[in-house]
Parts: sequence; structure tokens; C-alpha cells
Amino acid sequence: MNSILRTLARRVGAIVAECNYAQRRAAELQACPDRYLLAPDEGPDTYQEFLFRTSGRLLHEPSAADRSGLRAPR
Repeated sequence: MNSILRTLARRVGAIVAECNYAQRRAAELQACPDRYLLAPDEGPDTYQEFLFRTSGRLLHEPSAADRSGLRAPR
């Protein structure tokens, strides 16, 4: 019985964590300056435009060990 409850609690925790991540990511994308540009795929024309585009939160890139799969995921 305890193992069933632990498994259920782990799954509920994973669902809550996934919802939290999705909500945070949606808020980041909504506040992203590139979203409000006419041509977001083109490079910036000026240094000021570059600074404006990078003013938001930048995504964290995983380390090389994480990308190659040498380390176990957290």
C-alpha cells in the first residue's frame, strides 16, 4: 500500500512540476521583446536594438556533459 501511495505522490509531484515549468515558460515567452518585433528572425540593426532584444531572461544552455548523456539527469 505504501509503495502505491509513494508512486502516486511522485506522479502528482511530477505533474505539478511540469505545470509550474509550463506556466513560467509561457510568462517568459509573453514578456520576450522579440515577440513584438515586425521581423523577429532578422538580426538587430543597431547595438541598441541588440541590447533591447537581450534585455529579457536568457535560456540556460545545458553543459556538454548533460548534452552528451554522460551524467544522469537531475
